[in-house]
Amino acid sequence: MIEVDVTGKVGAFEIAASFQSGDAVTALFGQSGAGKSTITNMIAGLVTPSSGRIVAGGEVLFDSAAGISLSVRDRRVGHVFQDSRLFPHLSVKRNLTFARWAGGRSDKRALGEVVDLLGVGHLLDRKPGGLSGGEKQRVAIGRALLSAPRLLLMDEPLASLDHARKSEILPYLDRLGAEAGTPILYISHALEEVARLSQTLVIVSDGRVLGYGPVADMLARTDLGKATGRHEASALLEGRVSAHDDVWGLATVDIGGQMMQVPGLEGAIGDAIRLRIRARDVALALGRPDGLSIRNILEGEIKSITAETGPYTEILCIVSGQLVRARITRASAAELGLAPGKPVTLLIKSVAIDRRQRGPGARLAAPGGQSLL
Repeated sequence: MIEVDVTGKVGAFEIAASFQSGDAVTALFGQSGAGKSTITNMIAGLVTPSSGRIVAGGEVLFDSAAGISLSVRDRRVGHVFQDSRLFPHLSVKRNLTFARWAGGRSDKRALGEVVDLLGVGHLLDRKPGGLSGGEKQRVAIGRALLSAPRLLLMDEPLASLDHARKSEILPYLDRLGAEAGTPILYISHALEEVARLSQTLVIVSDGRVLGYGPVADMLARTDLGKATGRHEASALLEGRVSAHDDVWGLATVDIGGQMMQVPGLEGAIGDAIRLRIRARDVALALGRPDGLSIRNILEGEIKSITAETGPYTEILCIVSGQLVRARITRASAAELGLAPGKPVTLLIKSVAIDRRQRGPGARLAAPGGQSLL
């Protein structure tokens, strides 16, 4: 459990952050300069808030009213940065165990458990200079876990990696969130990362928390477009793999009784899947059309329409009890007579679906194996 309610200043930049989350992965999302790292530095004890309270893992780390401000060491916050910050003269194994030795901490977590979790067993005798960027980050995460943290802060851990290295490490981050047993605060300005990895999403802008809650609910909020970015506006649909078509390379995902087809999805039958659908990739119709190449045709109902003065509007639709966003022109909305409560048909191209998500409880690949995502 993480509880943060703080105010403070760093230079002229003011912070006012308040949010709560559970023991899984919480994402702090915002554009560059939003204040995400400053908030996490307050949690870690690197910056002292002017007032407020911070609780992690049931331990009060900071409480201005009670005069509590634990030292950085006593807070037991593991920190993973953009760069791995490994000791170049030490082997991977010695890097992994360094924080436990230096901090004099005793942890029930075995080295072998962390090695298996992050798939670094074959790297133990190597030096950091011989590792890829993704391998270095996995070692850095393992070192933080072995320091017996009550909270793991991951500050833009993929920002310095290219696409190939990100694809290499993301399945391990999936597994980390599901199996590590340590609350994780994941900081990023990449929406695809937080949509994939987090259960709770905290939106930060100009040093303030604009809102927080379950990731699907937060992505569905049309009032946060400035903070999340209009181009990446999206929603999450959760379902389960129900069939595979090996001839055409398509998997069928059951979304509350409605079926979607996703290319290249290798999940087993029954696996929970989280699909990210961008608002710009959703078209609306008043009925079910014929003669289209679009394979995903879902029935829904309009929940809300944003009032805007520009050329576009955001339509929030209910589909099998879940929310989907569509971004269309205001002219189209007017010509179709769209209004809250009106039934609509949603059209989504299979090739537009960001299938690189997982749902709660999804089965994960073994270390070194192929991700299901």
